[in-house]
Amino acid sequence: MLSTAIVEKIHQYFPDAHIDFFVRKGNESLLANNPHLRNLLVWDKKNRKLRNLLKLARQVRKEHYDVLINVHRGMTTGFVSFYSGAKSIRGFKKNPFSRFYNESFPHVFSKPKDAHYIHEVERNQQLIADITDGNSAKPAIYPSEKDFETVKEYTSMPYICMAPSSVWATKRFPEERWVELIHALPQNYSIFLLGAKEDIAMADRILLASSQSNVYNLSGQLSMMQSAALMKGAVMNYTNDSGPMHFASATNAPQTAIFCSTHPCFGFGPLSDQRMVVQVEDLYCKPCGIHGYPKCPEGHFRCASEIKISALLWWISPQI
Repeated sequence: MLSTAIVEKIHQYFPDAHIDFFVRKGNESLLANNPHLRNLLVWDKKNRKLRNLLKLARQVRKEHYDVLINVHRGMTTGFVSFYSGAKSIRGFKKNPFSRFYNESFPHVFSKPKDAHYIHEVERNQQLIADITDGNSAKPAIYPSEKDFETVKEYTSMPYICMAPSSVWATKRFPEERWVELIHALPQNYSIFLLGAKEDIAMADRILLASSQSNVYNLSGQLSMMQSAALMKGAVMNYTNDSGPMHFASATNAPQTAIFCSTHPCFGFGPLSDQRMVVQVEDLYCKPCGIHGYPKCPEGHFRCASEIKISALLWWISPQI
């Protein structure tokens, strides 16, 4: 999703360029309505993985691209880049195939004490700075009219969205803390819990524990783009350091991003105009990793338990 910032920038400088996007199956819906893309090259990684990869690599080679930009650092996309025969191949030095690139660039993480955190969109912008400029665009996804129509029934009154889940346990703000947050929010807002089908049980527990009639569990009921459409119109969106955080960034929706074990210095923080990162500062063990863990390595999970609910209410005026 963050790679769409490159699409936005290239279109800005080359509005007539044909831009194609190579994506893993399951994520193509995030790009289906992008007005700047000509084709989506979808790799089915779960079924006949190698065969499908070779088929797509041959398809890429037949296109004779002027420029191929690889924002990934893995071997798979490195091979496709190498095989492409594009006139100019650009990517990061960490990719195993970077020796075959025309241009390669460092991919460096910032540190918590740095004055400026280099965002992933800035790192990606290096790859096209010489043909555009040094300023990165924002990522963008485009929910369809049908997506907005699907969620219209939820938008008649002011509302807040919460996405309480994450793949990694130490990235998740604990369920009981979400309940605390719900109790602290003004009850004149509807609150929608968002997530995938596997998040239904968690959201149900939060819903039950909150005991409030203005809270609704929409987990598993909306597609990714429908969720993004709903988030776009929210008064505020609360997320972990997870995919829904990037949905908010890519629709420029107001957002509060809760960082537990990870840290925005890695370059994956929120990008909306109205945004706030809430986390425990100066904790000796934070960040404990880039992606998080199944459980707290130290056993105390202070990076979540010590977050103050009052800090999450930063956007609420005293009059409300």
